[in-house]
Parts: sequence; structure tokens; C-alpha cells
Amino acid sequence: MAAYRNGIVNKVTIGTLLVALGIIYGDIGTSPLYVLKAIVGERPITEILVYGGISCVFWTLTFQTTIKYIWLTLKADNHGEGGIFSLYALVRRYRNWLAIPTIIGATTLLADGILTPPISVASAIEGITNFKGLENIPTVPIVVIILSALFFFQRFGTQRVGSTFGPAMLVWFTMLSTLGLIQIFYHFDIFKALNPVYAIKFLTEYPHGFWLLGAVFLATTGAEALYSDLGHCGRRNIRITWAAVKVCLLLNYMGQAAWIMNLGEGNLLNGQNPFYEIMPNWFLPIGIGIATLAAIIASQAMISGSYTLISEAMNLNFWPRVAVRQPTESKGQIYIPSVNNILWIGCILMVLYFQNSTHMEAAYGFSITITMLMTTILLAYYLYYKLRWKGLFVIALMLFFGTIETSFFIANVTKIKERWMFLFFELFIFLVMYVWFYARKINNRFIKFVDLGKYVSEIKELSQDETIPKFSTHLIYLTKANNRHEVEEKIIKSIFARKPKRADVYWLVHIHRTEEPYTLNYNVSELVDDKVIKINVNVGFRIQPRTELYFKKIMQELVANKELNLHTRPDGSTKYNSEPDFKFVIFEKFLSIENEFALKEGVLLNSYFLLKRMGLSDESAFGLEKNDVIVEQVPLVYQAASEFKLKREGTECVEV
Repeated sequence: MAAYRNGIVNKVTIGTLLVALGIIYGDIGTSPLYVLKAIVGERPITEILVYGGISCVFWTLTFQTTIKYIWLTLKADNHGEGGIFSLYALVRRYRNWLAIPTIIGATTLLADGILTPPISVASAIEGITNFKGLENIPTVPIVVIILSALFFFQRFGTQRVGSTFGPAMLVWFTMLSTLGLIQIFYHFDIFKALNPVYAIKFLTEYPHGFWLLGAVFLATTGAEALYSDLGHCGRRNIRITWAAVKVCLLLNYMGQAAWIMNLGEGNLLNGQNPFYEIMPNWFLPIGIGIATLAAIIASQAMISGSYTLISEAMNLNFWPRVAVRQPTESKGQIYIPSVNNILWIGCILMVLYFQNSTHMEAAYGFSITITMLMTTILLAYYLYYKLRWKGLFVIALMLFFGTIETSFFIANVTKIKERWMFLFFELFIFLVMYVWFYARKINNRFIKFVDLGKYVSEIKELSQDETIPKFSTHLIYLTKANNRHEVEEKIIKSIFARKPKRADVYWLVHIHRTEEPYTLNYNVSELVDDKVIKINVNVGFRIQPRTELYFKKIMQELVANKELNLHTRPDGSTKYNSEPDFKFVIFEKFLSIENEFALKEGVLLNSYFLLKRMGLSDESAFGLEKNDVIVEQVPLVYQAASEFKLKREGTECVEV
């Protein structure tokens, strides 16, 4: 399946190039709406400000987007998939602590998802204030309505609308380059801005020039999306389309800069947005419409990316299990209601809080610099351990990109005062991921495995003991045991303790999450002749498990192939019901009252079980029908209460 899928996305045709345009360039492609306006602001126009700003944008796109992401990071191909979790899956075996930069990177990437839609849509809609008589029209309600409609329609899927994304973005980039070229004809000197000397002067000689890097960084905020969407488009399609997209972006940036320079040095923008000012008046309604459509496409890409991010987080045990829907039959398209609601509320709050795109510019970009730094850390391990690059070369590369990203981070730190409310959102996401990941590790430490061979005779005897009512013909336990002959102690207790569970066949099903994204295969072992059978199902980290369907299909194949003697014995079906008789047993842990916690462990584990109660049930998460499942409560004793002495006093006999 993975090989077939990789073959599809690595083809290069006009169709695949259009798909790449429509899926991955929404964020970085709509940056011209606000980047130059943010750099110049209300500062007097000077050559060093305008040329220096454009020079910084050009070299940022070259170093960060082209070299780091397009050339370098796209090499970290996890069977055709990209993104921070795919990268983590490739390198997690080398260092345990790499979970921390992964959590931080995913947190900040998701957090920026609540600002990308508002700033893109607001920047586009504000273009209507350029019309005479509409200068003071309130744009906030329009932005809120568009965003609310966008989030509402997520539940129906975007398959039909998505087919128009590629052509729409082709129109968008064609418009960007055409408008830019027209202005460049009036000021050819703008090409001098590509000289890195202007960038150096901008950073060292212009007053507070270094701190304007926060505005410059807005030009490359969508670079992380290029890697995240690797699986949708393929490396070759991304690299080819980026060459054209970069040219279109730079032509528009330079066209805006040329228009600004023609205003004359010392003048001010007076709130004008150069992006709309370079449009002829007759074209303005068309331009606003195209910009709004591009902004919606950018927002859709971010929303879909957030669903994928959380889906991967769940499958790699970084996020509590939540409901996942597949609104259409399109492969890989998912919808997560809880994430959709969180993003919608966050986006609306951003619009209401900031009111306009200018204020949003000050808050945008901070989180994504952190994401890029975390990607750099993970990428260093990939280049060294997986590609076997020389250590000194890897260190030199990482120092180079680390210096650039740290500079952007420092420049963006000044934005904290405008975005302090973001910190609560980011802290919430970080704590959820941290608690879920590390508390699960604590839980797994207390799983006790026993040798199944010690209980073989007892299992056979129980299975044949007709004095005990048959619990089920087929009894299936979900197990975490990797070793073929081991099983959890709690499974043995479940079979024999209190009311023994007699069955004809005992199944142990192990769901193994692979480092590859779309693996789906299985193997079968007969542990006890015709009595205890183990199934290992290997499931990629981008696939939602459907354990009951897997089991039924595997059982059908075993019977059809006349394996394990299953075809010669009754399966529990009757003339009234042709379905086999089977039951799944899953365990639900709870914190035992015997525990005495230290502060850290107490907070961590109590928070974990609180999140677990709020999340999806285990039967839903594993794809089991409730009527086929028995849930057994199992106490978790992390740290038993200290011993105590209970003294008995004398007993008095009282005559009645």
C-alpha cells in the first residue's frame, strides 16, 4: 500500500503539480497580503528600510525555505510522509528525550493554526476598505462569518471543493507575479535589493532593524507546511512547484517595494496596504475576490493539517483518544470534531481580540520559530543517524540554521506583550501532550508479564470443563506483549479469577504501531495447539485502528485457508445466527486508593486519568462494537501505601 501510494505522489504531471499548488502553498502563498505592510508600517520610507526589508525576505526564503526545507528537510521521508511526528518516528529510537522537542514543536505548530486563518482572511477582506465610501466598513463581522462557515462545512468533507484548489492557486500566483512585474517596470532599481549588503545594512544600520526580523519572518511561516504535506504531493512535485512559487512571491514583493519607493523617501504609507495599492482600480474587486479565495484555501490547508497532526499524536501516544470521522470516501481525509471546535473558538477569539490584520501581524510568527527550531534538532539526528552524514558537517549545518532561527525567535520575543493570551493556549496543548505521553510510560512500567507456558495445562482443562458455563466460543484479549510466549498477568487473572472464563479458543491480539505511516499487515502464531492463538497486527501511525474488522477478516482468511483446524470445529454460530460467537475483553485502569504519591507523580497520573475520562473509550478507540466487548476494571498501584500497625484491643462480652 505504501509503495503504491509513494509511486502516485512521486509522479510529476500537470495534475500533480496543480495538486501541490492547491494543498501546500496556502500559508506561504498568502504572505504578500501582509509582509511588506508589516515591515514598513508607519515608518518613514527610506531606501535602506525598503531595499533592506526585501533583501531580508529574499535571503530568508532562500536559506530557510529553499535550502533548509525544500532541499534538506524533505530528505527526511518516512515512507512518503513528512511532518514533525513523522520525523520523530524516524529518530525516536536514538534518544528518549527527543519526545520533548517533538511535543514543543507540535504544540506551537498547532497553536499557530488559530492565527493563520484569521490573519489570512482578515487581510483579504480588508481590501474592501479601498473602495470609496467603504473606508470605515466594519470587517470583523464579515471575517467571523467566513471563518464560522469554513469550520461548519468541515464535517461534510472538502473533496469536491478541494479539486478547485490547484487552479485557484494557479490564478493567485499568476496574479501576484503580473501585478508585481507591472510595478517593477516603473522602478527597475528594486533588483538591487537582492544584494545581501542591503540585508546586512538593514540589520546593523537601520534603527531597530534587527527587531523588524519579526515582520520579515512572516514571509516564511508556511515553510513547515511544505514538509508536513510531503505525503500529499511528493518531494519532486514540491521542489518543482516551489521554484515557480518563489519567483511569483518575489516578483510581488519587489513590485510592492517599487510602488513604495515611488511614493518618495520620507513619506508614510498612512495605513495603506501596498498589496492592494498596486492593483488598478478596475481590477480591485476581482483582486479582492481572488485574495479571499486564496485566504480560504490557506485556512483550509491549516485546518486539515491540524486534523492530521492530532491524528498522528493520538497514534504515537501524544494525545488522548478522541473521535475521528471520515466525512468522505477520499483516502486520508479525516475530520476531528473536538479539534475543529477548539480551532473555531480560538480563531473567532483572535478576530475579536485583535480586530484587524495589522494587530495580528504583531502576534504572528512567534510560535512557528519555535517549531522550526525543534525541527532542526530532530533533523540533526536524522542526518547523522539515518543518512550517515559526517558529524562536523551536521553540526555546522545545524549551527547555521539554528543561528538564523534563534535570531528570528529573539526578534519575535518582543511580540509576547501582544500575544500573552496565546501562551495559555500553548501551555494547555503542551501539558496535554506531556501528561499523556509520560503518564502512559509510567503505566507501562507497571505491566507485569508472565510466561504463558506455565498456564497451558490449566487453560486446556478449563476449556474442556463442562461444569463451568461457556463464556464465549472465541475469547479475545488485547495484549501489549511483544514476546511471543508472554502475556500480561492481568489476562491470566481475568481468565481464572472469580468466575473463570471458559472458551473454545483464546485469542491474543497485539496492535503494533509501526514507524511507517501506512503499514497494515499481520502474522499469526499458534501458542497452544488449537487453543491459544496470537495475532500481531502491524498498523502504521497514520491509520486509525479497526481491531474488530481486522479480527473478523483474519479469522475468515484462516478458515478459508483451512489453517489451525478452525474450519473443522464449531465457531459458535447457530441456525438462528450465522455470526461466530466471540467476545473482546479490554482492561480499564484506575488509580488504586492504596497509592501514596509524590507531588510530581500524583499530578501527572491524576491528570492522565482525568484526560482519559474526557477522551474516547477504549472500545471506540480500538474500533470495537460495544455489544462485543467486556470491560474489566483493573487497579493501578503505583506506590503502595506505607505499612501501618493496626492494634486490636480487648473484646468485651455483653450479656443481653
